[in-house]
Amino acid sequence: MNFEGLDPGLAEYAPAMHSALDPVLDAHLNPSLLQNVELDPEGVALEALPVQESVHIMEGVYSELHSVVAEVGVPVSVSHFDLHEEMLWVGSHGGHATSFFGPALERYSSFQVNGSDDIRQIQSLENGILFLTKNNLKYMARGGLIIFDYLLDENEDMHSLLLTDSSTLLVGGLQNHILEIDLNTVQETQKVSLRDLRTFKVEHEFDAFSGSLSDFDVHGNLLAACGFSSRLTGLACDRFLKVYDLRMMRAITPLQVHVDPAFLRFIPTYTSRLAIISQSGQCQFCEPTGLANPADIFHVNPVGPLLMTFDVSASKQALAFGDSEGCVHLWTDSPEPSFNPYSRETEFALPCLVDSLPPLDWSQDLLPLSLIPVPLTTDTLLSDWPAANSAPAPRRAPPVDAEILRTMKKVGFIGYAPNPRTKLRNQIPYRLKESDSEFDSFSQVTESPVGREEEPHLHMVSKKYRKVTIKYSKLGLEDFDFKHYNKTLFAGLEPHIPNAYCNCMIQVLYFLEPVRCLIQNHLCQKEFCLACELGFLFHMLDLSRGDPCQGSNFLRAFRTIPEASALGLILADSDEASGKGNLARLIQRWNRFILTQLHQDMQELEVPQAYRGAGGSSFCSSGDSVIGQLFSCEMENCSLCRCGSETVRASSTLLFTLSYPDDKIGKNYDFAQVLKRSICLDQNTQAWCDNCEKYQPTIQTRNIRHLPDILVINCEVNSSKEADFWRMQAEVAFKIAVKKHGGEISKNKEFALADWKELGSPEGVLVCPSIEELKNVWLPFSIRMKMTKNKGLDVCNWTDGDEMQWGPARAEEEHGVYVYDLMATVVHILDSRTGGSLVAHIKVGETYHQRKEGVTHQQWYLFNDFLIEPIDKHEAVQFDMNWKVPAILYYVKRNLNSRYNLNIKNPIEASVLLAEASLARKQRKTHTTFIPLMLNEMPQIGDLVGLDAEFVTLNEEEAELRSDGTKSTIKPSQMSVARITCVRGQGPNEGIPFIDDYISTQEQVVDYLTQYSGIKPGDLDAKISSKHLTTLKSTYLKLRFLIDIGVKFVGHGLQKDFRVINLMVPKDQVLDTVYLFHMPRKRMISLRFLAWYFLDLKIQGETHDSIEDARTALQLYRKYLELSKNGTEPESFHKVLKGLYEKGRKMDWKVPEPEGQTSPKNAAVFSSVLAL
Repeated sequence: MNFEGLDPGLAEYAPAMHSALDPVLDAHLNPSLLQNVELDPEGVALEALPVQESVHIMEGVYSELHSVVAEVGVPVSVSHFDLHEEMLWVGSHGGHATSFFGPALERYSSFQVNGSDDIRQIQSLENGILFLTKNNLKYMARGGLIIFDYLLDENEDMHSLLLTDSSTLLVGGLQNHILEIDLNTVQETQKVSLRDLRTFKVEHEFDAFSGSLSDFDVHGNLLAACGFSSRLTGLACDRFLKVYDLRMMRAITPLQVHVDPAFLRFIPTYTSRLAIISQSGQCQFCEPTGLANPADIFHVNPVGPLLMTFDVSASKQALAFGDSEGCVHLWTDSPEPSFNPYSRETEFALPCLVDSLPPLDWSQDLLPLSLIPVPLTTDTLLSDWPAANSAPAPRRAPPVDAEILRTMKKVGFIGYAPNPRTKLRNQIPYRLKESDSEFDSFSQVTESPVGREEEPHLHMVSKKYRKVTIKYSKLGLEDFDFKHYNKTLFAGLEPHIPNAYCNCMIQVLYFLEPVRCLIQNHLCQKEFCLACELGFLFHMLDLSRGDPCQGSNFLRAFRTIPEASALGLILADSDEASGKGNLARLIQRWNRFILTQLHQDMQELEVPQAYRGAGGSSFCSSGDSVIGQLFSCEMENCSLCRCGSETVRASSTLLFTLSYPDDKIGKNYDFAQVLKRSICLDQNTQAWCDNCEKYQPTIQTRNIRHLPDILVINCEVNSSKEADFWRMQAEVAFKIAVKKHGGEISKNKEFALADWKELGSPEGVLVCPSIEELKNVWLPFSIRMKMTKNKGLDVCNWTDGDEMQWGPARAEEEHGVYVYDLMATVVHILDSRTGGSLVAHIKVGETYHQRKEGVTHQQWYLFNDFLIEPIDKHEAVQFDMNWKVPAILYYVKRNLNSRYNLNIKNPIEASVLLAEASLARKQRKTHTTFIPLMLNEMPQIGDLVGLDAEFVTLNEEEAELRSDGTKSTIKPSQMSVARITCVRGQGPNEGIPFIDDYISTQEQVVDYLTQYSGIKPGDLDAKISSKHLTTLKSTYLKLRFLIDIGVKFVGHGLQKDFRVINLMVPKDQVLDTVYLFHMPRKRMISLRFLAWYFLDLKIQGETHDSIEDARTALQLYRKYLELSKNGTEPESFHKVLKGLYEKGRKMDWKVPEPEGQTSPKNAAVFSSVLAL
């Protein structure tokens, strides 16, 4: 640039020389461009080197002030001067935005706007910055926080935006329409259109160029545009600028320039000058109504070959250029320019207020310790202790676990023993034996054998009460014998799912007949509704004939409830496996939570007609739920201040917590006395008194107004004090019972509660019936409750003899007297070897035995996960406080079932199969892979439906290597359903899917199993997925309706599919090709090999597709019917299977890869399926 002849009186200014990059950073940079340049140590900015001589600048003549690197090697796609603050914004082709403050271009903020697309345009607003990418518009704060994110159609290709006023935005691109976001939008063509802002109608158009429009700008009444014209060889840059007078709406004399114009801007200072920029870096200034002077051409000197963007600040004092190598060039007309006439203050991040310490070289092994600063002290240091007064004290090795010594087998001088799982893997605790508190076992299980009792066999847990585990093999659960643990027809629950400690309470709720019917009648639209999921689980328990079920979907919804996490009910896998959590307290908190949550879930729903009482009265009142009617107890709370002021308020509770007396434990108490004390609670506490206007000691009294139908009690035996109370009351009750039956305690042997362990143990000796009767120690099987006229409550223990004396309980109810029978007890099993567990004793009623076994009687059962065993009723109330601690009690009103109509009406209707909207924002109709069923296509009983499901992994499998080198599975991988497909099995549309749902998940996926499932990252994310995404509950209802209607499912490996989906399907409704083409004691055959062998189809090439697998399974079933003559010729079909297995062994069960090789069975398949 030539500065000769300038006025020497003007201010002196030392411009910066051209800056470039170190060629080591990017091999694509031209080394000849990198001269006189130093790279910042952080690699993000270039410091300009000062030029020795100084030159004069007059206003209106621009020279380079600074050059910085926005991103190394990434082209700058757009630049923009902030209209509100002294900042320059640039965007890159990599979707990254960077802001620079002031003329020194100090980096202010830098953040990623889009992960894949380049930034097309930037617009500054008062509170943030708008960024336009290909099909996305983001409004972000200047620090990088997203204010809003507007996702356009995925087929859009946007390039520019226009802010017409403070609340109107126009967005346009390479399509024949524009978008109005809060206002209007323009359209990019070779024409310049003038539109009315109110009606958005075209008022006038300027046909500027025959090719395309490159850039235009408006100032005053002039509009200038540059672009491309059509030539014989294509589009060529037009060196004539089109200038239009907006007053007369016509073109004036075109302006010929000496550069190839790509960008233009008006720079109105003293005159309406135009700045015309070419992509090669040439810049020319000229008047729009005059002639262009070649002397006014300057060069920007870009690092890259092309200029990609250009902008002018609002103050017209600065120009910004962005080139293709990622550099930003700032040109100004004064040494200290401002970007805006009036800019507000820019908020910077607070500086670090803590002085950093001098760095130390960590690689120096001989670094003196004195270099590390420490506080000065005048005390004697431990290092000053004389060496003569010290002696080495090695750590004493802890004793070997007695369980290891007991089970150890020696081979030579080496001993082998199974892992007792009493401590973490590879962990040896160096801790001497400490004196344990009297009741430490109630708070936690000791971490090592050192902290246990010297004789762990002293309180040996009965075998049926021990924690049960599933032994996994190579076949998973197929060869595990659940019948060994459960010989009844009732269903257990599997324990390997996270937070399955609540299995015992699920069983208790299930065997409450009104609750079971109520929950199954409930259905709502809420995705994670515990009442709905519990109803689905109860339905599975109804269908099961002794096979265990799993509550995976219920526990999945349970983990999403924020209140459950806040109450500490969500256990980590490590805590649950090691038993570190206090299971007794945990299950009591869970009991309170589940009743409250079920009450809330059902409170706003209309009560079904099935739950109207026999007398015609509504089962629940307005604003209440049936759960509230069953469990809720209306209370009256009275607060009496010492000033005499009394406050009474009404409340309700769903359960009670036992409050034990503070007297000496040697005193005899009936359970009814303690229960009454807990219900009608009197206590002194500090409370606010409106009369005194301050906190005062008050006497709070709680009285009962209405008795519940189901009385729930939390025992709260959490310390040695409560445990000693139960122990002492049991011993006192035992002595009283012996004397009552005419016996006398022997003098040679003093009976105590310790004898009960042997009496109650199945391995113990047989006892006489009189002693068996005495096992009913303290907890009664029935209690009698009566409301008195003065709002009091009478509670007493009730026995069969009392019923003969006072009359039937039904007759007493007319006088407000109710008898409650013990229905369930939940106990905490203390076992230091396994970490403890929770089990339930449940009195199963006549209706359950009638449905399952066809008999009418009542029986007590022990429910220990999937172990179910009938027990004597006295065992349900016998508690050895050394290992069997009561946690929860359930009492129900006598003849409760006769009060209500307990019919179950299936709430799932056929409408669940109709078309529904997708959760995915990007899903389009063109991507739909299925056709929903029409009303005339609704399936009927016996119809065929092809089904296949794909899964993802949430938790990896946990396994260990045994001492003999074999692998043992400790915990299987946790799978979650990701895609479910159902295809039509008959009719003109046979083989066409009517369900193809991708299941949205909020849990972290550790492995998408893409090779086997076809699921890719992002397919299950509602924000970016292009699939038909829906909730698990929505798809579950569809499958439940198909099961209830009686369709038959055809698929390959359906047992695993239904297990992961958490469905119980009757065996006569499952047609699994795994077993149809299987010979006894032979391997299972893959779907791919069966399709190649019988159908001449090659499937599952690179990945799995559930639609393809479901169709193939249908074809194989048709082929099975053809070969077996509908099952009438088993011998001929047996020969076919022998040939199948012989061919499989020869080919190592692999499908040939060459295209020319065909199947050995070129069997014909019906044309209607092959045509799909």
